[in-house]
Amino acid sequence: LEEFAKIKTIVFDKTGTLTTGKFSIKEFKTYTNFSVSEAKNIVYSMELFSSHPIAKSLVDELKTAAIKIEWSKTQEEKGIGVTAHDTSGNVYFIGNARELKSELLNNFSGIVLLKNQQLIASISIEDEIKPSAAKAIQQLKSVGIKTILLSGDNAQKCNEVAQKIGIDKVYAEQLPHQKLEIIELLKKENPVAMVGDGVNDAPALTKANVGISLSNATNVAIESSQIVLLNGNDLQEIVHAFQLSKTTLKTIKQNLFWAFFYNSVAIPIAALGFLNPMVAALSMAFSDVIVIGNSIWLKTKRLN
Repeated sequence: LEEFAKIKTIVFDKTGTLTTGKFSIKEFKTYTNFSVSEAKNIVYSMELFSSHPIAKSLVDELKTAAIKIEWSKTQEEKGIGVTAHDTSGNVYFIGNARELKSELLNNFSGIVLLKNQQLIASISIEDEIKPSAAKAIQQLKSVGIKTILLSGDNAQKCNEVAQKIGIDKVYAEQLPHQKLEIIELLKKENPVAMVGDGVNDAPALTKANVGISLSNATNVAIESSQIVLLNGNDLQEIVHAFQLSKTTLKTIKQNLFWAFFYNSVAIPIAALGFLNPMVAALSMAFSDVIVIGNSIWLKTKRLN
């Protein structure tokens, strides 16, 4: 809380943090005469091995319409996608469209499925911004906090979200190690807090002065954070936590003042022999009562 009170910049992840993280398939398109049902089976079976919010949403949506395929080998590369090998030696990849340059896509920014490096399917997805996001950003900006969006998603989607909720600056299409570098650069200017919920955010959460995760975040993100918001869907809890940190730090300073005030006044008088021991004892006790009472008062203070 003491560190959070000094924060001047708050960096937000997009997927699952500013947005709900619950994706739905807008369009599922196949190429090279590949059947939709077969493509869905592959997508479902591969995304089972990913912890990314998009992967989880695809699995939830396809689990009733797809059949699980057994792979001989799978590997997830954080921030990029999942690679799988079938028993016949074919290699499949599912991930961000920026990993593929194809004339068929026409600046497509969704998910692509490749078989032996050939495009076989593309998936357009849609997500919604959390209802509390815009108000939370405005409240943070009103108290002088600079807000930044740092995401691995494509620039167009990130800029749309930033514009809708009023975020100051956007860093899009960033891999986990690039997020780490940006946090390091921002820290050289001002103390930085990072808000995220995924495995990809864990290094940045650790690198920031204060890491903030959500209650429904991955275990890695929670372990990498100093503050966990129990109501992850309400981003105004970040504002509440910041206000609480400021009030707590103010209370600490008040308590230190009263503790030193009584001692600085009473000790010289006692050293000169003018202070009755009974009065000294009462003064010390009264000092403790003020400090404890001021701390307990935090429970009743209204945070503005």
